[in-house]
Amino acid sequence: MADVHTSEQRSYNMSRIRSANTKPEILVRKFLHSNGLRYRLHAKSLPGKPDIILPKYKTIIFVHGCFWHGHNNCKYFTMPATRTDWWKEKIEKNIFNYQKAVNALKKEKWNVLTVWECSLKGEEKQNKTLNKLLSKILF
Repeated sequence: MADVHTSEQRSYNMSRIRSANTKPEILVRKFLHSNGLRYRLHAKSLPGKPDIILPKYKTIIFVHGCFWHGHNNCKYFTMPATRTDWWKEKIEKNIFNYQKAVNALKKEKWNVLTVWECSLKGEEKQNKTLNKLLSKILF
């Protein structure tokens, strides 16, 4: 199956995709801040360059996009029909790098939490996810 975009359009679209400060990440950060939690962002000194670091609680939060991290059984993750082998390799590498970072962080006694993009869709799911996240940090 051929791509529906020209290579210039595809390049432009891909350049607009952020790796940091995504909408789901900002949503989690606002929630944490409104609940009195202070954090650091994207520490290059830590394995995996975590999205959110709560040093006081020795907790790391990764906010994952379902597509980029190959979220199993999620409606937001489908393997692209074009360049499937390339995408499969890319997503598998993301998953491998994440697991490697989690293992390294746990070795350093960090509590590692992951929030999936799909769990923040819809107000009810979002509230449930964020409140559960808060309880995992504080207790």
